[in-house]
Amino acid sequence: MSLNALSNATAGLAATQAAINIVSQNVANAGTAGYVKRTLTPVATGTNNLGVAAGTVTRSFDAAALNQLRLETSGAAYTSTKSGIISQLDALYGTPGSSTALDGTLNTFTQSLQQLAANPTSAAARTTVLSSASALASQINGAAATVQTLRTGIESQLGTDTNSASALLSSIANLNTKIQNTADSSSLADLQDQRDQAINGLSSYMDVRTTSKSDGTVTVLTQSGATLVDGGNAATLSFDGHGTLSANSSVSSTPRSVGTITAMLPGGGKIDLGEPGVLRSGSLAAQLELRDQTLPQAQRQLDDLAAGLASSLTDKQVTATANADKSATIDLSGIKAGNTLTIPVTVNGTVRNVILVASNSTSTTVTPSQTSDANALVGTFQIPSDPTQYPAVIKAALASLTPNLSVDVPGSGPNITIRDTSSSPNQVTASANITAVSADDLYTGNPSLALFVDGANNAVYTGSFDRGSQLTGFAQRIAVNTNLSGDTTALSAAAPSTSAANTNASGTRAQQLYAALTSTPQTFSSSSGIGGISAPYHATVAGFAQDIISAQGAASANASALDGTQQTALATAQSRFATGAGVNIDQEMSNLIALQTAYGANARVLTAARDMLNQLLQI
Repeated sequence: MSLNALSNATAGLAATQAAINIVSQNVANAGTAGYVKRTLTPVATGTNNLGVAAGTVTRSFDAAALNQLRLETSGAAYTSTKSGIISQLDALYGTPGSSTALDGTLNTFTQSLQQLAANPTSAAARTTVLSSASALASQINGAAATVQTLRTGIESQLGTDTNSASALLSSIANLNTKIQNTADSSSLADLQDQRDQAINGLSSYMDVRTTSKSDGTVTVLTQSGATLVDGGNAATLSFDGHGTLSANSSVSSTPRSVGTITAMLPGGGKIDLGEPGVLRSGSLAAQLELRDQTLPQAQRQLDDLAAGLASSLTDKQVTATANADKSATIDLSGIKAGNTLTIPVTVNGTVRNVILVASNSTSTTVTPSQTSDANALVGTFQIPSDPTQYPAVIKAALASLTPNLSVDVPGSGPNITIRDTSSSPNQVTASANITAVSADDLYTGNPSLALFVDGANNAVYTGSFDRGSQLTGFAQRIAVNTNLSGDTTALSAAAPSTSAANTNASGTRAQQLYAALTSTPQTFSSSSGIGGISAPYHATVAGFAQDIISAQGAASANASALDGTQQTALATAQSRFATGAGVNIDQEMSNLIALQTAYGANARVLTAARDMLNQLLQI
């Protein structure tokens, strides 16, 4: 027997022992999270491949399956986060049609008005109207407060998750450095496992992708292309939280009143990860969307409902009188800050509304999204102290929006005449909503009544923008007029009473208030997301409340279904990755038997050599 045989057998024993150690390691770590199955492939050495070496330890996994796992992890974190918050939002409104749901409480209130209309002299019926109105206002207050509580909770969670994601980025960069400087294949595999697990953890916060480099490091980027880790350098993430949020807290306000995620790059550059489209999936993207879009829209729905409740009982609609020359004359008497004048015009062949918002200031500005028509041409005008100045201020306001409309006055304002001065004039139409009552005078304006007011100062709701939007956050402030508590007889005042002393009990006012809520259509902004996203929505106040509940119920069901689908996709991706990267005990046992056989064969060669040597020594 040659010395080569002895050398080969010795090398074979070493290689086989190393392979057995790998099998043992695989079996021991079969249940370890993040552990990827190891393999060791012997390599031939020496002249004519006469020798053998253990080779290097490699991890066995499907790279495509790993990438898919990360994508599905981001998607599942996104849908799970959204579904959880939207289901809580849906619970605020209750089960549609139940007595404790938002529409049920509104129905109870409207039914109390019907009962008062049938029994106008009943003090108990009047008290019931006020108590049911108060219950309705309180439920709207509570729902709106909870919306902001959810936003505040998300603001806090964004800070926590941002810190966790930043720590993972730092860990990935540190592991990149260690991998780059590690020569031992077994230690290298352990470090690669740790790095993959960190990247997988990061993918639950944001949608990421990786590219591998020849030095063994990986570059981590968001799916939108923002580089977060490059070799041993990682971006540092920070979140400038704003604590408790309110209805006025907005990412678009100046200054911004909600937090954003900033990535500070090693070179000193900055990336605002809170910008739309930078993060597209993961829990951080879902939280930003919920805080800045979903929950503000829920607030807008409640604000619009509260405003509809108040204004439907206080406002009168004034329609312009058409004249023979295609002009229109409208009376703006009594118009208040926040009330609007609407004039449909044709712009480039498309009919659009011109909305002029009344103001007590020359500096008030209003955007289309703040009105009932997000596609309208919107301007403001200052309510003149001299009624004869109405034509001048309206004309100036219209000139900045559409030059083809002129305004004159047939006598003395506020009766104004609007004309189309284009070469082919169209018939002009116009309408105005005017708040006909005050919170203090419970009789003038009958049957209108300031039953619901702005609880901040017990003032009538007009939709004013003079000190910020009165609509924003109105759901938190809507309350029952405190003046009615001391004079419930106003609920049964007979028109046209002008004082409590001249009150005759009548059910007419209660019946008119009931009709205003249940029969008279109101215009609600498309910004509330009810009925579409491009045009105003017309419905009664009672119908709008039902639509809010239905829309939230549908949104919750859709979010839950989408999350269920995404969780299934994640489970499938996990299973696919585990099939290639996980430890199969049966397979490892089979490998162990083969290795034991090989080990025994190499051992027999050495045993034969020993026996031969002993025989030689005995000669």
